[in-house]
Amino acid sequence: MSHIVVDDELRAKLNGLNETVEFRDASGKAVGQFVPQDEYMRLLYAWAKTAFTDEELDAARRSGPGKPLSEILKRLGAK
Repeated sequence: MSHIVVDDELRAKLNGLNETVEFRDASGKAVGQFVPQDEYMRLLYAWAKTAFTDEELDAARRSGPGKPLSEILKRLGAK
């Protein structure tokens, strides 16, 4: 992932990095969003929780240990 070092001037333009900010080009077209880290993580965890039901998670926990990495790699055809 790329990163940008945020100086004080840019931080001020981003509302102190405390809320979501929409980026627009010179013509006014939206080109992206800045989402603060805490909000990003909240959204990411909320999304991840929708991937499996509580019953599926419980079944996975009860199923015991997984397979050794060597077995997984062999199955995937790795040498």
